[in-house]
Amino acid sequence: MYRTATVLDDPVGESLRGHHAHLARRRGRACTYPAEVASFSAVPADPDPGDWADLARLLGSGEFADMFSSTAVPPPDWEPVLTLDGRQMIYTGDTGTDDPAGLVELNAADVPDMLDLIARTQPGPFRPRTHELGTYLGLRDGGVLVAMAGERLRPPGWTEISAVCTAPEARGRGHASRLIGAVAARIIARGERPFLHTAESNTGAIALYERLGFETRRRVTFRGYRIP
Repeated sequence: MYRTATVLDDPVGESLRGHHAHLARRRGRACTYPAEVASFSAVPADPDPGDWADLARLLGSGEFADMFSSTAVPPPDWEPVLTLDGRQMIYTGDTGTDDPAGLVELNAADVPDMLDLIARTQPGPFRPRTHELGTYLGLRDGGVLVAMAGERLRPPGWTEISAVCTAPEARGRGHASRLIGAVAARIIARGERPFLHTAESNTGAIALYERLGFETRRRVTFRGYRIP
């Protein structure tokens, strides 16, 4: 597992050049997702001025460049607008803990409910077409979507678990653990390994992930810039 984990150093770029190539918008060596899918962009590990110029043309003047965990430094006139300490964690288990009872696979018809739950819980960026990045599972109570989790970045051999969230009125019932276990089981069943990202300040989530079998691979800093 650890032998191939180096692709996680550039999870956005590796995803856009690989499993998510059909979603990629490209110019030269710069790439990004369509805005309605995800905000993330990537340049090579050794970007030159031309790479940053290409990304600027892709996104547009005055737009936000979400560089996720990239350590590449943009031109000095790109204004820093987001800096958030976080960590990248990888799953050390073998099978996941699939308990499918009551879980449903979410699709385009569920997007309004997914966006409503995201707005109520704020787990991180989620857009109208984010569900196209992978499989999302949810749990409904009385027809209302109260918890979900799914797949986001897909570097070779790995799948990121993301959008883990539970409505306030449904917390404390183990929904997040069940959903993470079910998503992890699906990832492992197809021969890949689960990983995830979280904010360093989210100590409750980190403790949960550790109990479920995740361990920290590296500390990261999420960064975003305003293009001049």
